Amino acid sequence: MSIKTPQAVRGTQDIFGPEADAFAHVVETFERVRRLYRFRRVEMPVFERTEVFSRSLGETTDVVSKEMYSFEVRGGESLTLRPEFTAGIARAFLTDGWKQYAPLKVATHGPLFRYERPQKGRYRQFHQIDAEVIGAAEPQADVELLAMADQLLRELGISDGVTLTLNTLGDAESRDAWRAALVEHFRGVKAELSEDSQERLEKNPLRILDSKDERDRRFVADAPQIDTFLSAEAQDFFAAVTAGLDAAGVAWTRNAALVRGLDYYRHTAFEFVTDRLGAQGTVLGGGRYDGLMESLGGPATPAVGWAAGIERLAMLVGAQAEAPADASVVVEDDALLTRGTAMVTAIRRAGFTAELVATGSPRKRFDKAVKGGALTLFALSPGEDGAAVRTKGDAELLARIEQAIGIVAP
Repeated sequence: MSIKTPQAVRGTQDIFGPEADAFAHVVETFERVRRLYRFRRVEMPVFERTEVFSRSLGETTDVVSKEMYSFEVRGGESLTLRPEFTAGIARAFLTDGWKQYAPLKVATHGPLFRYERPQKGRYRQFHQIDAEVIGAAEPQADVELLAMADQLLRELGISDGVTLTLNTLGDAESRDAWRAALVEHFRGVKAELSEDSQERLEKNPLRILDSKDERDRRFVADAPQIDTFLSAEAQDFFAAVTAGLDAAGVAWTRNAALVRGLDYYRHTAFEFVTDRLGAQGTVLGGGRYDGLMESLGGPATPAVGWAAGIERLAMLVGAQAEAPADASVVVEDDALLTRGTAMVTAIRRAGFTAELVATGSPRKRFDKAVKGGALTLFALSPGEDGAAVRTKGDAELLARIEQAIGIVAP
């Protein structure tokens, strides 16, 4: 009786080879850039109490109502695999004493989980990079985050064809007035809206504005615009953000249709978008969420942040060829295996990448090392003093390795 091999779970992926190298390149570049901007690295739990996400993301959002992986543990407590980073970071800010470091700049990356239809660049277990500034009410925090995102895309080599789109959602006063006008506008055509938008009308009318349903789109076109309701303070805030971006050399374009449906979002909303990923055009997105801490039972705390899918960034980066090893150590006789092991260890400890080739016939070992493409080659064969070392490859690199490990090769 044959045993059937288990297959990968739908919506997950096994990342290998050039794709894994592209994935690692995104993470390594993010780590380098976040250090340039002095963002502290944080590690967050993979699961939280379900209320952390239901209270922060809103019961009416698709994430909470349809997409969260939630489960009950002993004692009846409900836990959820994290569908995003911001809520967990906000919870930690309130519970772990991070308030003393405000304004706090933090960054992280790792897997997230959402039960949605898998498609190109979108998985049920996916990965994001994330950056947040908590406790800073000034527009400069928005500017710094956007400049950081812009530099990340540039250093990844994918900024061409990627556009920063920007909007303001106003302060609480502006948003409340706009929200009331939207409710009045859509209430008059409620029966003609999609079922989802009818449900959102009273609770979350801003989400109707980014509906993709054609039944909604015809009424969105003439919906009230935020600019009509912006207070003087909100106008000044947005002007300061755009002026800061101009000063930093970050190109942007206004998108008055860009919204965030949850009430705790204020002021700046933004997305870096491209047409190179098909329908999934958002490369990186975020905004200011000054009201989030209150939804988690904390004091009013200004904050702004962004996140980006590593898979999507890696798709734009493209497959990365693995860099050749600095050195290969070929053991042409098994009697010299311990000598070869000592040499390859010394090379690695000196800070060079190295492979040990010690299987197959002597000729096959040498051929395998050559085909491996290492920049230098150390071949060990029996000699009068126990082992003869032959070398070939980049002369400068050879000299550096030989000096570092203290050998003199003929």
